Amino acid sequence: MRESSIARKTAETDITLTLNLDGSGNSKIETGCGFLDHMLTLFSKHAHYDLSVCCKGDVEVDYHHTVEDVAICLGTAFAKALGDKKGVNRYGDKILPMDEALILSAVDLSGRDYLGYALDIPSFKVGDFDTELCEEFFKAFVREAKITLHIRQLAGTNSHHIIEGAFKCVARALAQATQINEKFAAEIPSTKGTLV
Repeated sequence: MRESSIARKTAETDITLTLNLDGSGNSKIETGCGFLDHMLTLFSKHAHYDLSVCCKGDVEVDYHHTVEDVAICLGTAFAKALGDKKGVNRYGDKILPMDEALILSAVDLSGRDYLGYALDIPSFKVGDFDTELCEEFFKAFVREAKITLHIRQLAGTNSHHIIEGAFKCVARALAQATQINEKFAAEIPSTKGTLV
């Protein structure tokens, strides 16, 4: 099983997280931020990853520390669960409609962190969630996961649908990239012989 657990405690957050890349999309998410809980639940479902997250954060200040630190833990767990990446497809891409929003996502499990982020979210908030935290989440995740990720909005003006579409689209692209190709299960998909 490609599974990992992370525990991280700072003055701002206390997080335990478990990720199973060979799961079935089951999740138990408790971050103190309802919108983030929803995004991580659908991320788990659409990637078919099992995900458990418990975060106690300083949400009375705002959601920034919780969002960033959960993403750090998720990215760290992702990299750890992937290991040497033998047999993975390496690349994944999706175009996903979310009502009037249309999102493109492409990923490379390259071992190099890069985020190409092109979402134009029109409102500053969705409920009590600051929409700028969507980019902060993906920045932290990509940095710790050591992947190349592009997220691009092709259409849409509804902030909620744009963000939800991004999380679903990234999840499906990651699911494609991390899927084991049985024909090449013993190979690392790189001419360098490494993806770390």
